[in-house]
Amino acid sequence: MSHCEDRVVGTLTVRIDRTLCVGFGDCVAHAPDAFQLDNEDLVVFVDPVAADRDRLLEACDLCPVDALMVWDRDGTQLVP
Repeated sequence: MSHCEDRVVGTLTVRIDRTLCVGFGDCVAHAPDAFQLDNEDLVVFVDPVAADRDRLLEACDLCPVDALMVWDRDGTQLVP
């Protein structure tokens, strides 16, 4: 598996950087439809398209190590 994975979710691009993730799980607790922890206790995508946009942004913003990043369609970084 690559260290970074991007998903386009509507007008957002969400990136997981697994080299930064330490498995706190705040994102999973806030948006379990979008994220889960794998067998290494690192975040992976489930179905981010199913998540409410605001909830998805909040879940990404909760990451204490900035392993989740979000950009809008214009390339402006929204999180962190």
